[in-house]
Amino acid sequence: MPLLGTLIKKAYQIKDRPALREAKVSPIEIQYKELKKLLSKAEITAFGEHYHFSKILHSKQTIQDFQNTIPVFDYSKMFQAWWYRSLNGEAYVSWPGKVKYFALTSGTSEASSKQIPVTGDMLKSIKKASLRQLVSASRYDFPIEFFQKGILMIGGSTHLNLNGSYLEGDLSGISAGNIPFWFQHFYKPGRRISKERDWATKLDEIVKSAPKWDIGVIVGVPAWIQIILERIIETHKLNSIHDIWPNLNVYVHSGVAFAPYKKSFDKLFARPIIYNESYLASEGYIAYQNQPEDLGMKLILDNGIFYEFVPFNDQNFDDEGNINANAKVLHIGQVNDKEEYALLLSNNSGAWRYLIGDTVKFNSVEKSQIIITGRTKHFLSICGEHLSMDNINRAMELTQQDLDIEVGEFTVMGVEHGSLWAHEWHVGTDCQVEPKVIKEALDNHLNTLNDDYRVERMEAIKDVTVKIIPTQIFAKWMKINGKEGGANKFPRVLKNKIKTDWLEFLKQEGY
Repeated sequence: MPLLGTLIKKAYQIKDRPALREAKVSPIEIQYKELKKLLSKAEITAFGEHYHFSKILHSKQTIQDFQNTIPVFDYSKMFQAWWYRSLNGEAYVSWPGKVKYFALTSGTSEASSKQIPVTGDMLKSIKKASLRQLVSASRYDFPIEFFQKGILMIGGSTHLNLNGSYLEGDLSGISAGNIPFWFQHFYKPGRRISKERDWATKLDEIVKSAPKWDIGVIVGVPAWIQIILERIIETHKLNSIHDIWPNLNVYVHSGVAFAPYKKSFDKLFARPIIYNESYLASEGYIAYQNQPEDLGMKLILDNGIFYEFVPFNDQNFDDEGNINANAKVLHIGQVNDKEEYALLLSNNSGAWRYLIGDTVKFNSVEKSQIIITGRTKHFLSICGEHLSMDNINRAMELTQQDLDIEVGEFTVMGVEHGSLWAHEWHVGTDCQVEPKVIKEALDNHLNTLNDDYRVERMEAIKDVTVKIIPTQIFAKWMKINGKEGGANKFPRVLKNKIKTDWLEFLKQEGY
């Protein structure tokens, strides 16, 4: 029915007009209004009364007084001081009303999951941002038929855990359980399969149902989407996924840098498709790629989040990635495209000046477009080499190109080497390649990408080693740790207890 596709595309184009008009208003003006809205709504909460939101709202320098009055919070500080009260069923703690949902984070930064409050207002903001991303498809030159095809969204189970007064689960499961009625027609794998908690059973059901669907868009974390597509191709004896989904045109990825996966994904398709990035964290829908020609993601400035930016450097963070007291904090009107920033946000779920742990860079300040560069605690600097996740991902991407191999997962850690140090890489690939060949390629690329690394390779980093691990071993470890499927990601840098646990697991597995 091309008529349906025509109507949907027209509706998308009409919905897209406000977003295009927004470009004419300055980012700081939009953010100032957003902060005022957040403060106004939360001034009657315990948090708002404690930090005198009413007084800040009447100030002539709202942003400055907001920053001077309210301290920066990380998860532990926010949970121990405020969110534990919401978890115990108390209403009006840091946002009006009672919190019905708590999102369990995917836990790449810590061994255990965190519990992040998700309010009804935040769910409305996520729906609004999702719709905006959907309507932005009208800017691409897709055939009319594309707009009436299914959207396969892979996330956590919509069957949430009831813990007394609240429900908890993966944010993707909470969101999928609250999708609007009109979207049900397009949504795959559908309500029944999305409720399944066991990843293996869900995977089997998706693979079995795949030929019945006509998918135009896939959404999900690369590692799990790759497993699903490979299983579908293998089970149904296909040459590519386009054999059963000829209208598949877009893959929306999030959670981790996609570049190291791209080579493996390209082989799953019969023709090029569009790779589109989104930035949906447990703390809100932060950004998405909204223009065909742009590589960065546009920050969503008017949808329940006020952003602040902390230059990610030695003056503001210690060696473990913890923010220092009196760290320099900037608003959207003060950033530049030269520095890397740790992201702080205040949102309509009761997070205030909250360090979410991600680092970003602006590739266009004018367009408020960012790229994710890593995590505040996911960098490797045991002796001053300052390897960011951006460096690590880029080096692996280039190594795959050089050697014409596909790498499913990988991680790196610092280890002792006599009285000095070494880097130990664990690379998940099923290709036939010598570890020393990967080592030389990674080492050469990091020497080019990072001057600090090049200097330390001559001084303190005495060796680099590569151990090849079968890809399924990474997946097995995720399963054992309850992080299989959904939005879970394998950490790119291992430190402390999670490093010890991984090494012990490998020993048990014979590696």
